[in-house]
Amino acid sequence: MSISLSLSFPPPLANPRAWFHRPTLILTLTRFTPLPHSPLRIDLRRRSQSPTAMSSVHRPQAPLLKPSEELADESDFETIVSSDGLVSICGFGSLLSERSARSTFPDLINFRVARLNGFRRVFAHVAPIFLERGIAKPETKEISSLSVEPCEGETLIVTVFEIKKSEIPAFMKRELEFRFLGVLPETLDGKAFDNLAVLCARYSDEEFFQIRCEGSKEIYFQHYGRYNIDKIWRDDILPCRVYLRHCVLAAKNLSEAAYNNFLDHTFLADRKTTIREYLATGGSGIMEEEPPESLKTRYGG
Repeated sequence: MSISLSLSFPPPLANPRAWFHRPTLILTLTRFTPLPHSPLRIDLRRRSQSPTAMSSVHRPQAPLLKPSEELADESDFETIVSSDGLVSICGFGSLLSERSARSTFPDLINFRVARLNGFRRVFAHVAPIFLERGIAKPETKEISSLSVEPCEGETLIVTVFEIKKSEIPAFMKRELEFRFLGVLPETLDGKAFDNLAVLCARYSDEEFFQIRCEGSKEIYFQHYGRYNIDKIWRDDILPCRVYLRHCVLAAKNLSEAAYNNFLDHTFLADRKTTIREYLATGGSGIMEEEPPESLKTRYGG
């Protein structure tokens, strides 16, 4: 009797993110009978589809998406959906306020505070919604919303909460001008979360036009052109006053640590001036200004 052992690998999987190919183990047992011309050959194959075989083979579990990798389309979001059909969202500006977050995501759950390393907040993004609501001031360039961008050595106090998988298409449409990243927050005492969370990060004008607008001037006009905005991401603009006040109050209501972190780790578009410095100089008086009556609840911190 003789035993031969061999490994064979299937062709590469269609999924480009697959980190390994599962080999097929072939065990061949050959028994020779007294009749030289009548060999009996038995093949025992351990196939990946077999539950019994699977239980006896160790398979390393690897995430399909690495931290800070881009979620380019809806199918990418599938890779970070939890087993119970939820997706984590990371809030860094207005979403520091649970009340504000619930105005956008009424059914969110598990709202909590977290830490995110390697990013900074920057007011360098023109937001059409501020023009629609009449709170932007184009004459003084106080038109900016908030985004984040990678920055080594920076740490942000953020919020994290879960929404249903079914809410993702609406979320992507609403935040169309951002780059969606899968990031791994941690608790305030340094324990990494189990699942990646979606972060709305800085995009670029070229990518927005070519990818999100499909190179169409008509599509761009619908999103920005009709507001006479020809450039989204800029380094010569200032925060929308009502929005900045809202974010500062949201951070303050969250905790003293979140408040100080927002003031010292959020920058103007020059990437030099912190919000603490700005509120003591050119932005003085912003915190004393009340939002319009119709927006007091939404922008009340």
